[in-house]
Amino acid sequence: MVTLGSLWLAIGLSAVLVWIASALIWTVLPHHKSDFKGLPDEATARGALTPQKLAPGQYDIPHLASRDEMNQPDGRKKFEEGPVGFITILPTGVPAMRTNMALSFVYYLFVGFVIAYIASRTLAPGAEYLSVFRVTSTVAWLAYAAAVVPDAVWFGRPWSAVGKQVVDALVYALLTGGVFGWLWPS
Repeated sequence: MVTLGSLWLAIGLSAVLVWIASALIWTVLPHHKSDFKGLPDEATARGALTPQKLAPGQYDIPHLASRDEMNQPDGRKKFEEGPVGFITILPTGVPAMRTNMALSFVYYLFVGFVIAYIASRTLAPGAEYLSVFRVTSTVAWLAYAAAVVPDAVWFGRPWSAVGKQVVDALVYALLTGGVFGWLWPS
């Protein structure tokens, strides 16, 4: 049996490569530049939201406190008239990029650990590169891609943005599978 301790280098190196790939994909490549749109009159929208002193969190509009309100004529009317949407409010100030980048690296380490766990329980020492690559890259793709699909289904995130993240996830998965295949214990 392969121990998790014998996979620490694969976990760490795959996290580093995925972190670098993610940074390059989001900062250098142009395909995510169209994922977010500006409001037609941002100043008016900011002027309407600022006095509400919204705490960081997720908000919906219209907000109905219970399912029963959806069945009331006033509740349904709010949806029919619009707008209908979800708003995420972040803390005021310039985003803490160092913190966010560090947290994303911790996430990639966690995913690498889960991949190592699954692979160590399903593959023997000395398994062929391609076998290790198949298992680890498939699990990695599921870990990185599957989580974004419900955002499109339930929260209106554009399918085009989700599709791009699924493709990004494939890049992360191939890097992860390559590292685990290369460093698999004999």
